[in-house]
Amino acid sequence: MRMGFSTGACAAAATQAAARLALGLAPRALESIAFPDGGLDALPVLWVCPLPEGAEAAVCKDAGDDPDITHGSEIRVRLRWREDSRITFKAGIGVGTVTLPGLQIPAGQPAINPGPRHMMEVALRSLSQRGAELEVSIPGGVELAARTFNPRLGVRGGLSVLGTTGRVRPFSLEAIKATIAVALDVAWAAGYRKVALVPGHIGEKAARTHFELGPEQVVEVSNEWGFALETAKKVGFTDFLVVGHPGKLAKLWMGHWDTHSSRSPSPIPQVAELARDLTGRALFDLPTVEGLFQALDPQGQGLLTRELVQRIHASVTALVERPVTVALCTMDGRLWGAA
Repeated sequence: MRMGFSTGACAAAATQAAARLALGLAPRALESIAFPDGGLDALPVLWVCPLPEGAEAAVCKDAGDDPDITHGSEIRVRLRWREDSRITFKAGIGVGTVTLPGLQIPAGQPAINPGPRHMMEVALRSLSQRGAELEVSIPGGVELAARTFNPRLGVRGGLSVLGTTGRVRPFSLEAIKATIAVALDVAWAAGYRKVALVPGHIGEKAARTHFELGPEQVVEVSNEWGFALETAKKVGFTDFLVVGHPGKLAKLWMGHWDTHSSRSPSPIPQVAELARDLTGRALFDLPTVEGLFQALDPQGQGLLTRELVQRIHASVTALVERPVTVALCTMDGRLWGAA
């Protein structure tokens, strides 16, 4: 299946196209941008136009064969030069604003995640060291956002600009399971008898930061925890390391081994109830598990972390009947706690 580009990658290409025109350089039909993995790829530019204070450019979102809700949308970036050297971000039409704690971006900020912000900064700095305000717009984004989880997550007024790798991998359940099975076979063939399982990029980064792991020892399982754990057990792995965000791994404590949001309930009510039992705080109105943690004082965070990680550990151990280590990480890769 054909891979595509994230909204953040499109915004980075539009940033580069706008900066090129604003600097008096000839516009290009394709903008080659840097991706977080060190690679380069070229994205087609829809249009660019000059403005008195800078320029604006647009890129059409191509999500490949993934059923992405923003596939085909225009991702626009309006660049306005600043007097200083800072790069700032602004939510234009169709891009939301964060209103609640617990997301990767603080409340009050445009819902442009750290990964896309970094890609946009790199794109601009490839051409100029001048400061700029980068305003991202997605026409039709308000209507599209109503069909996402954004309203429940405290993102108001439009879509989020997302992407940790810059690329979109097509979602195919059969392909994901086949990939997991192959990755486990490769790890076994490489001589590993202990395997690390992570939901995705954030979990893998945390696992490699805090544990000594070989290149084939980390297996990304997406949402297919039941399949991955059972398969790894059949392959013969003797020890398991599970690393991920509590918003995802809390579902394992609840007995939901397929953690996709459309096939399992939100863990927030159960985690909030656990927090209330441990700390006396009623936090049922928060949109994310991370926001729930952040609403507690350090002592409350410690109590909740220890109890939650122990419950996840017990659930996974009961399934695989092998030695298990569970580590909970934040969205930026720090460890909350482990069992």
